[in-house]
Amino acid sequence: MIRPLASLRRALDAAAARWLWRIERAEPLPIRLPQRRIFVLPTAAGWAFAGTLLVMLIASINYALSLGFALTFLLGGIAVTSIVHAFRNLLNLELRAGRCAPVFCGQPARFVVQLCNDRDTPRPALQLAAGASRVGVHIPARDTVDAAFELPTRQRGWLHPGRITIETRYPLGLIRAWSVIEPDLRCLVYPTPEKNPPPLPEGNLAGAGSARQQHGDEDFAGLRGHRLADSPRHIAWKAFARGAPLLTKQFAGSASGEITLDWADLPAGMNDEARLARLAAWLLAAHASGRPFALRLGNAQLPRGCGERHLHEGLRLLALYRSPGDGR
Repeated sequence: MIRPLASLRRALDAAAARWLWRIERAEPLPIRLPQRRIFVLPTAAGWAFAGTLLVMLIASINYALSLGFALTFLLGGIAVTSIVHAFRNLLNLELRAGRCAPVFCGQPARFVVQLCNDRDTPRPALQLAAGASRVGVHIPARDTVDAAFELPTRQRGWLHPGRITIETRYPLGLIRAWSVIEPDLRCLVYPTPEKNPPPLPEGNLAGAGSARQQHGDEDFAGLRGHRLADSPRHIAWKAFARGAPLLTKQFAGSASGEITLDWADLPAGMNDEARLARLAAWLLAAHASGRPFALRLGNAQLPRGCGERHLHEGLRLLALYRSPGDGR
């Protein structure tokens, strides 16, 4: 009974938010805030200030105090002016997408939003809030500032920040001007690597017939045809300059050979998340050792290669494999 009520409440909250903020789906960046998207209301201090002005006005009427009237209307005028300043502090503010680096599940995802101020006056005392994360920002005149906030990660795949609130209480703290956006930002969350994985599986090494031959960087052993995954520093550039086809140098030494990491080779009793955790740990270990590796993940395959980019391509395949999140 509790679960249906909770689901109904979430659905009602989502419907109310869509009606109030007029946000149907994530918006592509950049986003500019026109006047119709900015809301203004008094803060708690603003309501207390308004109550004080009301008492001062009643007292001035009751005792016919000319100076009381002057002070009441002067303070009231200042409060009304602060409404304009708070509103203008957000008007036509532009938000652009920043870089959101991939993280492992369990690490905080860091979202970066660029705030662009194209007017000749600064925008002080801005605050961005997403979830439990809040960050204060001051934007100088004709400048762009990065605002970074962190959100927890609980599952692999794409993580979206959801609704972000931009607000200001400038200049007196009596008025709160704010706007709500849902930018089309996302951060890729890799699966958490297994803490104590078994040693890397032995890979099939290139050689004649079924013989196993190890390759390293110590002694030159000959040339072979070039493969797309080969490192550019191993290409025989001098031979290529003389008109020969693109060839790759082979070296014989004590270095370990290439590795093939295959989803199907893992124990049958492991669930999907445990398999992904082990493969992630093995990818990191293979990258740290400098050994080329290939990855087979069902119908998806990553050809043999090495390097930072190759590692992240493999981790991306693991993160999006039957991802519980959406694939936008």
